[in-house]
Amino acid sequence: MSKDKGKRMLVSDTNDKKVDHKIIVEIPVALEKADVVFNMDHLAFSGDFPVGINYMHLLANRLKEMGIKGNIIGIFHGDAAYMTLNDNAYNTYRHVSTGNPVKGLIAELMKQGVKIEECSVSMKNHQWGNEDLLPGVKVNNGAVGRLIQLVQDGYVQIQP
Repeated sequence: MSKDKGKRMLVSDTNDKKVDHKIIVEIPVALEKADVVFNMDHLAFSGDFPVGINYMHLLANRLKEMGIKGNIIGIFHGDAAYMTLNDNAYNTYRHVSTGNPVKGLIAELMKQGVKIEECSVSMKNHQWGNEDLLPGVKVNNGAVGRLIQLVQDGYVQIQP
């Protein structure tokens, strides 16, 4: 008997795309629980799409599909701190009039159960207040300390 019996398998889904080559998974990933924190401290885009936000969405979907319990937290700070701003604050900070283009993506993540946090140190450095954030974004008292806390609590840190 496999020691992974009863655990949910987290593997790539090859049904989504045409596969020209046979893939043999030699190291299956079996998870009962996945507590993950995304360290969103820098800008990484695929076109105009924030890579970290996409990864949070994909992971939330996969965990739900596979029935794997856990939590996902996105901590925004540093160069990526502005992504959690409401339209008015975003426009002022970025010198645009478009509003925050990722607000819908962040709202969808929160609907999926992903917790979104903003760093108070980044907020102080930019002179932002809680009223400048998107609805539902929570403020921590420092991203680095919060990341350390979550890792010590058993969360795995991903830095996209």
